[in-house]
Amino acid sequence: MALTPNPLSRAHRQLCGALVAWVTCSMVFAQTSTSAGASSSGSSSAVIDYDAKIRQELQAAKNDAEFEFLGTLGRICLLPQSSDVDTSDNVPAYVADPSKAPARQTWFAPSAKVFDNFYFIGGKIHSAWALKTSAGIIVLDTIFTYNSPELIEGGLQKLGLNPKDIKYVVISHAHQDHIGGAEYLQKKYGAKVVMGDLDWKLVETYPHRYQTMAPKRDITATDGMNLQLGSDTIHIWLTPGHTPSTLSYTFTVKDHGKPVNVVYSGGTAFNFVNKTPDPGIQNFQVYIDSQKHIAQKAAESAATVVISNHSEFDNAVNKNRMLAGRGQGPHPYEMGQAWVQRYFSVMQHCARAAQLNLERIRDASAKGV
Repeated sequence: MALTPNPLSRAHRQLCGALVAWVTCSMVFAQTSTSAGASSSGSSSAVIDYDAKIRQELQAAKNDAEFEFLGTLGRICLLPQSSDVDTSDNVPAYVADPSKAPARQTWFAPSAKVFDNFYFIGGKIHSAWALKTSAGIIVLDTIFTYNSPELIEGGLQKLGLNPKDIKYVVISHAHQDHIGGAEYLQKKYGAKVVMGDLDWKLVETYPHRYQTMAPKRDITATDGMNLQLGSDTIHIWLTPGHTPSTLSYTFTVKDHGKPVNVVYSGGTAFNFVNKTPDPGIQNFQVYIDSQKHIAQKAAESAATVVISNHSEFDNAVNKNRMLAGRGQGPHPYEMGQAWVQRYFSVMQHCARAAQLNLERIRDASAKGV
């Protein structure tokens, strides 16, 4: 298996350079006046050069990402951060009026057999996966209410699998793009739903927001829990940050009979209070600590594959296209242990850069600048 990506074109290198330049401008330069004011305050104590520290973190993220993780780099280092925590309790428009669901061409992607016993049953943007065991199927994430019947049920059937064999549905976190089909699969097939405690509480707290996507609480996941079905085991790890009890996993699949170790990253974007020092600084620390936690578990399991629930982060849809022409060549999902670690390093550096920006705002406010 290769430990480095394939050689890339000059155009790709220019693109990456442009990304870094834009990141530096958008996340660092915007605060130059604040930093300059702190530097000229005349204080005898050492002045922290936040611009330099942020640039260092962004450069480290860029170095780790290279051309393998540009989607992750762009989303959490380049683009504006996700909105703060949603506290509304409104019925989603596409639930209240199904005609308002997005057009099929915006979300449909074909299902795919990725490994001997592991299948992609997601869409263009949001992913769902199925692990086939000797005793049934474990589904990981369930996308939206409006497309889970076609993508999950229909996807399994196209792959020669029977949705009636679904025994467990594991939800990484309680956002509508991942929990959407859980209630449906639970009611129709009797599947047991697994989710973290605080995300279960989100569902229980906002009944209108989760209308038609509120499974009854079956199993509350804890850090280090082993979910075993037949001869396969999914190791569950709590990685809070994206949501209060986001779940990530490590498990083993087979490639032509050969064991391959996988790590599943359950939450990536900064969907928490992230624009004010209090509680943003602490929220970023929780996120950073979680990435260190799952990176350690990935290392302990010798994971050589990173899976996400968004194709922009693991490039799943494009990799699925590569499978058709693979033959006996390297598996497009396998990247080696070193690259798996670099994936989580990108996330840590991007989060630290954003955290440093909040520390600068806090310090400037304390000085009355």
